[in-house]
Amino acid sequence: MKLVIGNRSYSSWSLRGWLTARQSGLAFETQVIPLFGENWEETKRAIPELAPAAGRVPVLWDGDGVVWDSLAILEYLADKVGRDRYWPKADAARGMARALVAEMHAGFGALRGELPFNLRIAPMVKPLSAAARADVDRILTLWAQARARFGQGGPFLFGTFGAADIFYAPVVVRLRQYGVPVPGFAAAYMDAIWEHEWLVAWRAAAAQEPWAIPQFDALAQA
Repeated sequence: MKLVIGNRSYSSWSLRGWLTARQSGLAFETQVIPLFGENWEETKRAIPELAPAAGRVPVLWDGDGVVWDSLAILEYLADKVGRDRYWPKADAARGMARALVAEMHAGFGALRGELPFNLRIAPMVKPLSAAARADVDRILTLWAQARARFGQGGPFLFGTFGAADIFYAPVVVRLRQYGVPVPGFAAAYMDAIWEHEWLVAWRAAAAQEPWAIPQFDALAQA
C-alpha cells in the first residue's frame, strides 16, 4: 500500500490518514507531496496519485484500488484488518466513538479556521472568538464524557488508542500550539496523545521537511 500525504507541518487530514495507516498494522509506503507551491493548481493536476481525490490528501493506494478522505481510509482499513483495531468492542462505547469521530470530521469550523494546524510556528497564545470557544467547550465535553464512561482501560478517550484519538490528535496539536487552557483531565489526555510514539515520529519528520507555506504561517500568527 501507498499513502499519499501533504506537508506534515500543515496537513491535519494527512496526520489522520497516517495514524490510521499505522494503526492498521499493515506495511505501507508514505509519499509526501508539498502542498500549495508555485502554480499549485496546475501542479496538482499533473500528479497522478492525487487525481482520484481532485488534488486533496490523504489518498491511500492499495494495488490498483484507491481510497481518499481520512474517514473513508479508516473504514477501508478497518474492513481489512478487523474493526476492533479501531473501534471499541462494546456497543455503547463503539456508538459513542463513532459519534465523536463523525462530529470531528464534519464540524468545528471556527476552531479549524482560527487555530490552523501548524507545526512550524513556535507555541503562542491566541485569543478565541466566541464561536471558537464554543467549539473548544464542546470538544472538552465530548472528551470528558468519553473518558468518564469508557476511559478506564488506559489514557485515551476510550481507554486504548483508536479511531477517536486518531481524529482528535490534530485538535491536540492545535490546542497546544495556541496555548488554549484546558482542565486537568484534558491536559493529561493531550499529553498522552502528544507523547504517543507515532505523533513523536510525525513531529520529528515534520521538523525535517524543507517546505514552508508562507501564507499559512502568516494566517497562524495573525
